Amino acid sequence: MTPKPTVLFVCVHNAGRSQMAAGYLQHLAGDRIQVLSAGSQPADRINPVAVAAMAEEGIDIAREQPKVLTSDAVQDSDVVITMGCGDECPFYPGKRYEDWTLDDPAGQGIDAVRPIRDEIRARVVQLIEELAPAT
Repeated sequence: MTPKPTVLFVCVHNAGRSQMAAGYLQHLAGDRIQVLSAGSQPADRINPVAVAAMAEEGIDIAREQPKVLTSDAVQDSDVVITMGCGDECPFYPGKRYEDWTLDDPAGQGIDAVRPIRDEIRARVVQLIEELAPAT
């Protein structure tokens, strides 16, 4: 049996996009994929609009806490998905990197955050198909 892949989602504040992506991946992949998220400059708390948008999907991310991005987190991951942190994310050879260009939900209302959430969900579903297809 191959070890389960680890995915790290990174955005600047680890308060919106990366938390929504981690919530979806955890929810949709279950224990097939290890999920991490972090930020290069973590916020004090998760964006409440992101929490509300995910709650509409039946996914509770309210208890999550923004975490600082560490080199260890990157080294421990098979796939590193960045969302607008650019050059602040450390690079290690042999890792799969993807940059998801998504609008930042910070300061946006729920109507603006829903399409971002839905785009994240579509990308997470694609990622699961690639990393851990259902048997």
